[in-house]
Amino acid sequence: MNWYLDVLKRYADFTGRARRKEYWMYSLFTLIAVLVLAIIDFSLGTYPVLVGIYGLATLLPSLGVTVRRLHDTGRSGWWYLIALVPFVGGIVLLVFTVIEGDAHPNAYGADPKAS
Repeated sequence: MNWYLDVLKRYADFTGRARRKEYWMYSLFTLIAVLVLAIIDFSLGTYPVLVGIYGLATLLPSLGVTVRRLHDTGRSGWWYLIALVPFVGGIVLLVFTVIEGDAHPNAYGADPKAS
């Protein structure tokens, strides 16, 4: 849960680096929250109101942690836009978020595993 809250605390921080664990734990908690909110939405007959509000509330933290994850692999945050390429863009972004980050300091900061 701390991984999720740490990302929310760095709400619109697009600088630095994010470890794989930070990114994927945030993604896991976000998925769980969306599923719970969708179930509540469907049971109340208000779908997609709660899911939409949650999506808007977590838009900047999600962008921020993804950009920091790309920084950890030595890539610019602009690589996030590759997800807009049909069919292969999302797969390429997934691969970028799965691979291990640079083990040494890069242009975006020190190795987050070392600290």
